[in-house]
Amino acid sequence: MRKLKVAFGMENDNTLIDAHYGDSDFFAIYEVRENGTFELLEKRHNSAKDMEEEGHGDPRKFKAIINQLKDVDVLAAFRMGPNFLRIRDESNKVAFFTRTRDLKLALQRIVENFENIWEQVQEKNKQ
Repeated sequence: MRKLKVAFGMENDNTLIDAHYGDSDFFAIYEVRENGTFELLEKRHNSAKDMEEEGHGDPRKFKAIINQLKDVDVLAAFRMGPNFLRIRDESNKVAFFTRTRDLKLALQRIVENFENIWEQVQEKNKQ
């Protein structure tokens, strides 16, 4: 069965952060399966949250986020900052905008878009 590993940038256990992805308090890591089921694998502390930045969209913070989410396919967020283009262009991650801060609804949107996201992940993995 096909599955995606998705990291949601979180403010608390039920709410995605309404700020840049790199400022998330933690990442809720879920396995989302093609049959529509999903499972919380872990809550991962965001060690880059309080990083001293040299300006908005600091590339060092981008690298720190990518390094702590190496095993993840999709970065899911309500909002992303200037590093979104770096995520898209300089990483093997797929960025997905949930358009909701509600975690349950965000998970449902991943399920609804599974095929499209899966294809993007496969394309990234070819590079």
